[in-house]
Amino acid sequence: MTHNEKLIFLIQELLTESSQYRGMKIPSDTGKQKRLLRSLMNIREPLPVGEEFLKVQDQYLREETEEKGIVNCEDLPASRLDSRLSLWKGDITILKADAIVNAANSALLGCFVPCHGCIDNAIHSASGIQLRLACDKIMKEQGHEEPTGQAKITPAFNLPSSYVLHTVGPIVSGSLKETHCEQLKSCYRSCLKLASEKGLKNVAFCCISTGEFHFPRDRAAELAVKTVREYLDADPRIKKVIFNVFQEEDERIYRGILE
Repeated sequence: MTHNEKLIFLIQELLTESSQYRGMKIPSDTGKQKRLLRSLMNIREPLPVGEEFLKVQDQYLREETEEKGIVNCEDLPASRLDSRLSLWKGDITILKADAIVNAANSALLGCFVPCHGCIDNAIHSASGIQLRLACDKIMKEQGHEEPTGQAKITPAFNLPSSYVLHTVGPIVSGSLKETHCEQLKSCYRSCLKLASEKGLKNVAFCCISTGEFHFPRDRAAELAVKTVREYLDADPRIKKVIFNVFQEEDERIYRGILE
């Protein structure tokens, strides 16, 4: 099966299992086909899926990632502020690390909005259907929504990283309060604690809560760097932490702190 044949197969399988979209015409444009596949993956409920689908999906997603180009976190230069910290601007789904951090919502099932621009959507789309299934298992066993400031760990499946750390950041509506700051610090500590317990040596953090959750970017970066450094001082099992940014504004803020 060629790469494009895998793409068509996956779309057909997802359309077939949906009574709402069964019979939909697949566009001829490859870009639109990829967008349709991602949309169908995004809206799919955490239901069992066949082995053949997973085999093709895994091959397809890994080929997609390889085409983008994988970045090894060990090759990233250390910051001037602290040799244990690095800054990297780019797509976190192509970063090879022991674990990457996902800014999740309290349901912890990923973003169901087709092709939404949030990092939750990007990570679940690149990881594959298994990630939502793994999160669903955790949440069913837990029996309640994930509290703000806590974290869970799952395999990364088709991502270059080994694990995904899912954490729910504070939602800021109105003025920033001390409670929000404490919750954000708890996100970083919870993720690092899980990583340490798992024996992981490096972790890549996204900008938790600064997007859809409206935490002020400057303050979030200050808290992130300070909290991570304090944790590493107390627990040296984590050897390297990467602050992953995607927007130029965040890169400017973090570079101002780290360099």
